[in-house]
Amino acid sequence: MIKLLSEFTAGERGKISKVTGEGRVRRRLFDMGVTPGAELIMRKKAPFGDPIEITLRGYELTLRKTEAACVEVEVL
Repeated sequence: MIKLLSEFTAGERGKISKVTGEGRVRRRLFDMGVTPGAELIMRKKAPFGDPIEITLRGYELTLRKTEAACVEVEVL
């Protein structure tokens, strides 16, 4: 099942299948290690859903909701 990272709930695991978006947002995500094939765990989500915290490649990463909406993830 494929979901957007912004739709994940705390504790869910997934594998990145696609990074959409354009220009600076896409480049920023790739620079932070958000690339297809990487596995992640959703750690926390702020009360209004922005920002979110994930564990990716062994480190904690905080993303804005708009950035997370550019990442398609296969739920594991």
